[in-house]
Amino acid sequence: MSEFLHVSTKGQVLEIILDKPKGNAIDAKLSREMGQVFAQFRDDPKLRVAILTGAGEKFFCGGWDLNAIADGEEYTGDFGEGGFGGFPEMDSLLKPVICAVNGYALGAGFEMLLNADFVVASDNAQFWLPEAQVGVAPDIASFVLPKIMPRVKAMEILLTGKRLSANDAADLGLVNTVVPQAELLAHAHSLADKIMQSAPLSVAAIKEVVRETEKLSFAESYQALRAGKWPEFEKMLASSDATEGAIAHQERRAPKWRGC
Repeated sequence: MSEFLHVSTKGQVLEIILDKPKGNAIDAKLSREMGQVFAQFRDDPKLRVAILTGAGEKFFCGGWDLNAIADGEEYTGDFGEGGFGGFPEMDSLLKPVICAVNGYALGAGFEMLLNADFVVASDNAQFWLPEAQVGVAPDIASFVLPKIMPRVKAMEILLTGKRLSANDAADLGLVNTVVPQAELLAHAHSLADKIMQSAPLSVAAIKEVVRETEKLSFAESYQALRAGKWPEFEKMLASSDATEGAIAHQERRAPKWRGC
């Protein structure tokens, strides 16, 4: 495991801390190692939620390592199974990823958040895309931002390198919650606890449906549903957990999820 990743488990939660001086920037090698961590998380039935954060109070992730770029690392090189940062392109990852942004998220460090399931930020966090000012283009952000916010706002962020405060990002729908720095990880774990109150097969089915219907119309989505095209959704429907929730409600107790 990389010296720049601190990985630990707390119950059913995997916590990953990126700790690479000076700015938690990621090169291709580190990205591939992060992909291995997220693949292990994906494949471990005992783990249900991952939290990714940065060490310290200044940088969540400084983006793509400029030293690696200067040494010839390719813009579209091999960043591993899950793409830059380990998880954004891992379609088979049907467990939630929470990014706890403890400081600056810039460039690719900002872009990876666009494929997280939840983003919580400390009140000192900042988000920006400096790529255009250093001669390249922010690829993922160019794909995603104009689809999830007004085009004029997206273009301002993409073309001018405008910095967003944590509250700015929350107002634009890029961040779920802003909390004091000292409360960030506790809040992320509290959110993980809330997620884990839901049935694990339901969570996987929801992630599958969100992914599979991204480009479908409402009618096409229902056609796919009724045709049984989504394995995780079908697995959920056939599970004992699909009736456990109703029985628990009837018996006025907390459900006991079995994941089957």
